[in-house]
Amino acid sequence: MDKRVERGLRSRRVILDRAMDIASVEGLESLSVRRLATDLAFSKSGVFAQFGSKEELQLATVRAAVEVFVGKVVKPALRAPAGIRRVWALCEAWLHYVREPVFAGGCFFIGVAAEFDARPGRIRDAIAAARRDWQTLYASSIAEAVAVGEILTEVEPAQLAFELDAIGRAGAADALLYNDDTVYERASEAIRARLRSVATDAAPVFG
Repeated sequence: MDKRVERGLRSRRVILDRAMDIASVEGLESLSVRRLATDLAFSKSGVFAQFGSKEELQLATVRAAVEVFVGKVVKPALRAPAGIRRVWALCEAWLHYVREPVFAGGCFFIGVAAEFDARPGRIRDAIAAARRDWQTLYASSIAEAVAVGEILTEVEPAQLAFELDAIGRAGAADALLYNDDTVYERASEAIRARLRSVATDAAPVFG
């Protein structure tokens, strides 16, 4: 790889890391070329050249956050065997991601979804697509657990996925608001109890 291209990619990564952290706390609208250049001691022209517009910067930040999420949550959870243990692994990996926290403001997508949920456009579409992909993965993992006989057949995967996701997001939001890590434990226990309520007798031990 050309050294100039390699330097450009490294600079872009540094810019996006900072942009994700800012957006997780203050929202995507708080991002600006001027602020990022000042925070990182980069030239404004150098930051602008990477993205070209504020909207492209915001979209790139959302895409970068998706990559982080996949690396921190999805890939580790998919190492668990298909079935109820994988569903549980997705729940736990997500709670670990927000509890760690990966970003200063907790879950990147909780904050930016609230910021853009009533604002049509490319940014909302990108955020919605990321959330939809996550819920689809949840639902497909639940469907696999039904197929292998570890979750009751009468369970609707999309509905259970919605419930598990909602419990996790509510717990993460309250834990951050109250600065109280015990809320994560409450969320984890609520998810565990919900999964136990739909587990078959053949389901392996999880959690």
